[in-house]
Amino acid sequence: MKQKQLVAQAIVDATEGQLSLDEVMSKIEVPKTYDLGDYAFPTFILAKLYHKAPQQIAPELVEKISGDAFDKVQAVGPYVNFFIDKKAFSHNILNQILDQKEAFGQQDLGHGGNVPIDMSSPNIAKPMSMGHLRSTVIGNSLAELLKKANYNPIKINHLGDWGTQFGKLIEAYKLWGSEEEVRQDPINTLLKYYVHFHQVDEEHPELDDEARAWFKKLEDGDKEATELWQWFRDESLKFFKSIYAKLGIEFDSYNGESFYNDKMDEIVSILEDKNLLQESRGAEIVDLEKYGLNPALIKKTDGTTLYITRDLAAALYRFRTYDFVKSLYVVGNEQTNHFKQLKAVLKEMGYDWSDDIHHIQFGLITSGGKKLSTRKGNIILLEDVLNDAVDLAKKQIAEKNPDLPNKDQVAEEVGVGAVIFHDLKNDRLNNFDFNLEEVVRFEGETGPYVQYSHARAMSILRKAGQIDLENADIAGLQDEGSWEVVRQLANFPAMIKRAVEEYEPSVITKYAIQLSKSFNKYYAHTKVLTDDAEKNSRLAMVASVAAVLKESLRLLGVKAPDEM
Repeated sequence: MKQKQLVAQAIVDATEGQLSLDEVMSKIEVPKTYDLGDYAFPTFILAKLYHKAPQQIAPELVEKISGDAFDKVQAVGPYVNFFIDKKAFSHNILNQILDQKEAFGQQDLGHGGNVPIDMSSPNIAKPMSMGHLRSTVIGNSLAELLKKANYNPIKINHLGDWGTQFGKLIEAYKLWGSEEEVRQDPINTLLKYYVHFHQVDEEHPELDDEARAWFKKLEDGDKEATELWQWFRDESLKFFKSIYAKLGIEFDSYNGESFYNDKMDEIVSILEDKNLLQESRGAEIVDLEKYGLNPALIKKTDGTTLYITRDLAAALYRFRTYDFVKSLYVVGNEQTNHFKQLKAVLKEMGYDWSDDIHHIQFGLITSGGKKLSTRKGNIILLEDVLNDAVDLAKKQIAEKNPDLPNKDQVAEEVGVGAVIFHDLKNDRLNNFDFNLEEVVRFEGETGPYVQYSHARAMSILRKAGQIDLENADIAGLQDEGSWEVVRQLANFPAMIKRAVEEYEPSVITKYAIQLSKSFNKYYAHTKVLTDDAEKNSRLAMVASVAAVLKESLRLLGVKAPDEM
């Protein structure tokens, strides 16, 4: 940013103050290729002022700019291109990273404001499938990024522990269930009952009526229904926590849908008091025609509530509890209309803080191009994928480095990290097809490749021996090979800012891949450990790469082994 300001000030001076510093700063670009310089100023903005073509203005500005602060300033068509002092710049960046270490890139965008993040949210009595991975790892990475930008994220696992599906599950258990069978293998057994219910239901739709009756009993506090529900919930939570432990993810709250049962009456009362509730075919709705949306169904004809009723209660509870500056819902694209309705109803209720609610959408994970579905039994279990990924990592480590210490732990970090990284590598709005063999590769644009790049940097530092880089002479570097790496290191804070503002972890995964590529290219052509005047500067760059790659991986929820 200081270098950009230096460029902007040079333009302000050359135009004799006819443009403000802020105006120039907003126009400065970063050229796509290094041969066009480090920064470029387009002169189109000056055409009317100078009554000349931009191609004429650019060389005239170059004549007025002092070259002392830059390696070179040149006109290329309508652009003024700046090549900054490589040695001074790299000296500043490397010293900054060595001084700040993992704090490099930290910034105060959030001023400590609270940001509840509704994420993961698996359904009770069903195993966690690959379909749950996206919300879980996107939400976790956003929490780390927000923390880095001085927000206070609150990770909420809004468990799917209420709704008509529990009526279906209770009915299935009553018809075909066995307590002994459930106790032996709770999740898989309950899933089997749930899938069987839907298979039988196609021939016997009257089962739906029985299921709805059981859910009504549950809402009314029936003893048997409540005990079965609580049992299913407890067993499910034990299982979920074992998966989260494997992913290295913790939550601040497990308040699921059931938590808001006693809070929905207030929502209905507020809607009634504000004359927002209307009757429609025996159900109660809020008309959202002025928002271009279908009516929001608040209560069904039988009096049972819906997702939106509980989400309204949850939104109000979170605002009162956390006084949030933003409230994020990391939920798939298919729920877009639901969240539009949620925000519209809150707006109608007079809650302007609904503008601070953001639906963080994401695309589907498919398998062989097909959507995963628990109801149809077409699922890929997340636990199986993580275990298989670790096994694949073990095989590759055995081939490449059989004497590696702690190879089981490294395989765990590489295998699990590969699955997380692969998910976050994709722009979150995009769908992607999952192929485990492609995910756990040490080559290509993968998590293991970035982890290996970090491990390679750590290996170089170990070979260098005991060098106190913080007190060593870091003169800076000016060769073209190191310049690509240094520029990318300097860009890390900007990448964090962009990832936070766009709610997009893939910004960091792509950045980590590019930094790894540049570093490996540099290492392939440079003898880092050669004893000469620039050795300390080269080692400082290697240490900076290691620090920034490790921090990038941490922000994604991925470990960075020192050896692989």
